[in-house]
Amino acid sequence: MSEYCVRKARMEDVKLIHAMLYDYAGKGRLLPRSLNQIYGSLRDFYVAEGKDGEVLGCSALTIFWEDLAEIRSVAVAPEVKGKGLGRALVSACLDEARSLGLHKVFTLTYEVGFFEHMGLEKVGKETLPQKIWSDCLNCPKFPDCDETAMLISIKPL
Repeated sequence: MSEYCVRKARMEDVKLIHAMLYDYAGKGRLLPRSLNQIYGSLRDFYVAEGKDGEVLGCSALTIFWEDLAEIRSVAVAPEVKGKGLGRALVSACLDEARSLGLHKVFTLTYEVGFFEHMGLEKVGKETLPQKIWSDCLNCPKFPDCDETAMLISIKPL
């Protein structure tokens, strides 16, 4: 039996998700998200939960357009890195994208190798205008973003 399960996030997970993302943001591994942003997008989130109910990781799938979504906020507790939680969390997002009838899923990341193993390929940020106009303009790193854009084409269910 697995040491964890992946499930949709619930209200009681918000502060744990925020703490995990805050830690990653402090290390420059992803952009920070406020509690308000997490509450507002809670339905986008998945968590990996340990046997004892502890939140060990998170990810989110955000829809951008009729055929486009983003995987974001992927974080795993340091003590369980390399155990497949990140892969399971990203797979849950891709499965949901398929079930919603989406055709393309992208991410902006510093973890290129991880996402390449998940089947995503590097693309130019200019191929993602919906992302640029909705999120990037408000980012403190705009227009000098140092993340890599990656994309996967999927077949909806």
